[in-house]
Amino acid sequence: MQLYYAKGTIAIAAAIALQEAGLDHTTARLDFGNADQTGADYLRTNPKGRVPALVLNDGTVLTECGAILEFIASQSPRADLVPDDAIAAAHMRMVMYYLASTMHVAHAHKMRGSRWADAQSSFDDMKNKVPETMRACARYVENECLRGDYVLGDRFSIADCYLFIACGWLPGDGVDLAEFPKITAYLDRINARDSVKAVRAADML
Repeated sequence: MQLYYAKGTIAIAAAIALQEAGLDHTTARLDFGNADQTGADYLRTNPKGRVPALVLNDGTVLTECGAILEFIASQSPRADLVPDDAIAAAHMRMVMYYLASTMHVAHAHKMRGSRWADAQSSFDDMKNKVPETMRACARYVENECLRGDYVLGDRFSIADCYLFIACGWLPGDGVDLAEFPKITAYLDRINARDSVKAVRAADML
């Protein structure tokens, strides 16, 4: 398998999951500064021009972070990255869908305004709103998503791969983590995992 990623993006959630699952893989780094994601070569792999993309050994291409995380978990049942309990699994997915539909979108308003508008004044307005919207996201994560040390309480899941990256954006988005002690402790806890140390050593974070 080959994971296409850009440094610091949500694609790193998939890189962490691959490490947690112990799956053999290679990586291909895209430079957003050079617009690699919109180049003809990459668009043949992922016409959306986004990361992550995971190319399987048979040539199948998977996109969308949540779908890739679910696939990775399915390939390594022993890693126990998705709970068997239906209610716990639903909470895990509720968090992941929230990140995809709300928190990631709020973050993207800072530098991807052209997805939603054309005028510079609109871009500026969206960017100025980011600290407020991301603080609201952080409050929701602090109060509703974390049910203990992790999203699922005392067990790590693919939702934590996802949430760790999203919460890592908060300081750069103008959110003071001192307001959110549970998130601060959570980030420290995930940073101490071998999977995160491995992706950091590979200069992916």
